[in-house]
Amino acid sequence: MSATLFDKLWDSHCIETDDDGSSLLYVDRVVMHERTGAVALDSLARRRRSVRRPEHAFCVVDHVVDTLPGRSDDTRVPGGRDFIVALRHGAASLGLRMFDVDDDDQGICHLVSAEQGIALPGLSLVCPDSHTCTLGALGVLAFGIGTSELEHALATSTLRAMRPATMRVSIAGQLRGHATAKDLALTLISTQGAGGGRGTAIEFQGEGIDAMDVEQRMTLCNMAAEFGAATAVVAPDEAVFGYVAAAPLAPKESPLPCWRALRSDPGACFDRDIGLDAARVSPQVTWGTSPEQCVGVGDPIPPPKDAAARQALDYMGLESGTPLASKPIDAAFIGSCTNARISDLRAAAQVLKGRRVASGLTAICVPGSKRVKRLAEAEGLDRVFEAAGFEWREPGCSMCFFAGGESFGTGERVITTTNRNFEGRQGPGVRSHLASPAVVAASAILGRIASPGTV
Repeated sequence: MSATLFDKLWDSHCIETDDDGSSLLYVDRVVMHERTGAVALDSLARRRRSVRRPEHAFCVVDHVVDTLPGRSDDTRVPGGRDFIVALRHGAASLGLRMFDVDDDDQGICHLVSAEQGIALPGLSLVCPDSHTCTLGALGVLAFGIGTSELEHALATSTLRAMRPATMRVSIAGQLRGHATAKDLALTLISTQGAGGGRGTAIEFQGEGIDAMDVEQRMTLCNMAAEFGAATAVVAPDEAVFGYVAAAPLAPKESPLPCWRALRSDPGACFDRDIGLDAARVSPQVTWGTSPEQCVGVGDPIPPPKDAAARQALDYMGLESGTPLASKPIDAAFIGSCTNARISDLRAAAQVLKGRRVASGLTAICVPGSKRVKRLAEAEGLDRVFEAAGFEWREPGCSMCFFAGGESFGTGERVITTTNRNFEGRQGPGVRSHLASPAVVAASAILGRIASPGTV
């Protein structure tokens, strides 16, 4: 019987299925960050439980860590240092690998998992973060989980879960011009709705996916969380095999025959099918407080269709019919697990080179990991950013979300490469517009929302 890629991944990890339909899945890798990992490790210690496979559990400092140059354990997040110290203590006592503040390979958990070979094709991986689906781009069965589930996965190497429905998103054609995977994701969400993939396991297929590099696929799978999906996956190919080959934790002899079998069979049935033409996608930017409230950079804001849209316009200080490209911005942010990989920084630097950000505008770039930062500095990208007027920071989640620490000012309009734009996401009263790195760079130069083709 023909099976989807998700079916194969699920079935290969399924230990048993109960009468209520829930399955017990074997978990190959567990990754945790300081905000929830410290709590789970402390709970294990209090219960006198051990980690079943400590060599397959990893701790990362990213969510509340300071990103300013010269940083230490101290953070601007209230209680942030306590989280870091607690995770460090728990990792040391249980023998877990920790990517600490001063570790040469520290970074955002999803980037570290990919770069280090923690996430490999065919494995299952859990992490207490909703954007763990990013790693589906490598052919990984990746789930975001809660703190109690994290504790259970650490102690037993298992996860109890209901099998989600499957959805195939077929991408015809190829991205053109200044359009990117971020723009494709925003187009998908705006046309299908933020709940269009609710609860499903999405497989991205098609010519448009095959033409993407691995990092673009990561961006697309990352944004599946904003589409409501439980997870997302792409069949691994030669691009993925090459990407993971040099990772420190990848096997010395890659099981390529097994990895190449990780794809949906011809004729495999999905519960739902939708499609998009990548060739028709243009640079996008959100106007509201949901990723689905989105238009082309040069297009006017549409009339509100419901009370939520009217509330979003009010919060954002916008009116329907106004071209977004006319709106001045106060700040520009490049970072997050969505768009802070080396290809993202290259794309932004290409726009910024030889130019300066608008006067009075705050511009910040936070590489996603120290590996990305090293690569960027070796290529001189840091000098391009700094010459243009951007702050060049240390890796971390930074101002992707507000947790009581650093933020943009109340009422400030920010164009950002992050994944969420709900009210207060980047600080109390902050108005966030989601876009690609190139659109953020172009907007920073002109001081208003702009397409890369206009600078």
